[in-house]
Amino acid sequence: MEATPDEKKAALKALRRTRRQWIKNASAAVREQKNALKSIRSHLGAGAATIPEIAAATALPAHEVLWFVAALKKYGEIVEDEKDGAYYRYALKAAVSQPES
Repeated sequence: MEATPDEKKAALKALRRTRRQWIKNASAAVREQKNALKSIRSHLGAGAATIPEIAAATALPAHEVLWFVAALKKYGEIVEDEKDGAYYRYALKAAVSQPES
């Protein structure tokens, strides 16, 4: 026997109520990630930088910066630039000069 429209509505309302905190936490995490990515992109807009330099400039932990940079690199938004000691420098893809043909 199928539930009536009122029963379905009540079940959805109860489900939303039980998951409210989870949804709130997930939304906050997404906002934090967007802000972190925006900060990293903004810093790299000024020029290439290493993971420690980006972490210091954005006040994010270096391990988080590493994950964000890896994701940005995977999706082609940034590229590895020259090596600076033990660290690679990363730059926005559009900021890297292309060789002239």
